[in-house]
Amino acid sequence: MLQAILVGKSATPYYTCPMVTTAKITGMASAHCVRAVFTALGGVPGISAADVSLGTAVIDHDGTVTRAAIAEAVAIVGYKVASTSDSRRSLPVV
Repeated sequence: MLQAILVGKSATPYYTCPMVTTAKITGMASAHCVRAVFTALGGVPGISAADVSLGTAVIDHDGTVTRAAIAEAVAIVGYKVASTSDSRRSLPVV
């Protein structure tokens, strides 16, 4: 679903679309680490789902979430985002 938000001085509509960000996370070693990162990501506005495993998080969001917001949430619980990659959510092939 596209959502229009207003940005800039001219209040031009900017349309967001569902995105998927994959983050490589360093320092994770146990199930506790996975839970901590999952919980931290759940507190970021705009994130709708996160699939977290050791060293990786695949994050579904509305397109307004920045890489910096993801890195900050992960850093709060004691880990570091080594790299991220973004892709648009694609429609399933039926």
